Amino acid sequence: MDKIIYLDHAATTPVDEQVLKEMIPYFTTNFGNPSSVYSIGKGNRKKIDKAKKQIADSIGCLPEEIYITSCGSESDNLAIKGIAKANKSKGRHIITSKIEHPAVLETCKKLEAEGFDVTYINVDEKGIIKLDELKRSIRRDTILISIMYANNEIGTIQPIEEIGQIARKNNIYFHTDCVQAVGNIKINAKKQNIDSISISAHKFYGPKGTGALFIRSGIPFMRELDGGHQEKNKRAGTENVAGIIGMGKAIEIADENLEEYNKRLKFLRDLYVKSVIDKIQYIHINGDMKNRLPGNSNISFLGIRGATLVEELDKRGICASSGSACSAGIIQPSNVILATGCKRNIAESSLRITFGRENTVEDVRYLVDCISDIVDKYRN
Repeated sequence: MDKIIYLDHAATTPVDEQVLKEMIPYFTTNFGNPSSVYSIGKGNRKKIDKAKKQIADSIGCLPEEIYITSCGSESDNLAIKGIAKANKSKGRHIITSKIEHPAVLETCKKLEAEGFDVTYINVDEKGIIKLDELKRSIRRDTILISIMYANNEIGTIQPIEEIGQIARKNNIYFHTDCVQAVGNIKINAKKQNIDSISISAHKFYGPKGTGALFIRSGIPFMRELDGGHQEKNKRAGTENVAGIIGMGKAIEIADENLEEYNKRLKFLRDLYVKSVIDKIQYIHINGDMKNRLPGNSNISFLGIRGATLVEELDKRGICASSGSACSAGIIQPSNVILATGCKRNIAESSLRITFGRENTVEDVRYLVDCISDIVDKYRN
């Protein structure tokens, strides 16, 4: 296999060379604990503060409203559990959707076991939440709405500004999982009435094991990880200095190149979809082609399991996915696609392709040729 063609950027991305260069000194020479009082510790504290400003500038909030975590899943847990537990005297009702990432769905299930009441609202055939159902679900004891900005499987972008307005009008906190959105969509927490945002660095060419959480000043939330007094006494543990610096640099690069990056990804994505439509029969496009992440495509190839397609593409040097990386190895139809009203055979035959910076037109052509050959082989 001469070349690996990586087409699973929704799962993770390679670390940008500029990001890696920025990080390396903090593994070796500048290794000081940022809680230390001597110079190499204080210097690293300043670097963390700089990274928080880079993140805050990207999503339209204040640096002091940014909390460092280990990943998007931890950010989701801290936001939802932290806000729910700190505000349970006001109410115990939470609203989310049926197509959230497991980090949100499993967190909500955990809270249900602890006495909270969770409403899981439906989505339409394109994967967009039903705003009327959201409004009807609001109760006097509703304290939190958590709806993801963009779906990790089908790429659908939700009407975040409208959800924010609904939440603000009803005096409800609004959290959004932006793990797929940051680096792909321009976000402004203040303008969009967002109270909390989850971020993961490895989705926008930063390092794995580093995440961030925005929680608007004045919103009470409880810590989930006990220990030291880091992150304003909200998240214990010695900070991953190199990772935090890398996250700050990665989000800065993403913002600087956002328009050009999106234009290129959309071109590759649209070329792929058109080529599939022209060359392969009996397909179903999952999600909304208009309100969608620029590099995301999710197509069901009827008559062949998505997992089989992924395995066969891997033999040809192509990395793709049949859904969320967090669900890899679990042989079951996508709950996200089922939630859009599709039948089980469509959900089981889905293939997610997510393009990135290094992909080319030649990659698209090779990909379509391979899929066509594999589909013909298994259908016949």
